[in-house]
Amino acid sequence: MKSGLLQFIKRAFTREPELHPVERGMARRWIKQRLVTVFPELRNNPKALESAYQTLSLEARPGTQEGESETVFEVSIPGEN
Repeated sequence: MKSGLLQFIKRAFTREPELHPVERGMARRWIKQRLVTVFPELRNNPKALESAYQTLSLEARPGTQEGESETVFEVSIPGEN
């Protein structure tokens, strides 16, 4: 129990590690590929694809919690908190 509490406190006061720029670029590419797969109309329209990416605020962050992958994708939908 003591070690669990200590880990909780340590995680609360440590900053999230930065995602390497190459990994961030790979994550961005992967997300855009998924968008094109789900919405085929974005396939030959780079402006619309970028707009969809920006609108959803898809962001990659390093996984910090137990059981998470190395990179985790968070989706922020406008108007929701």
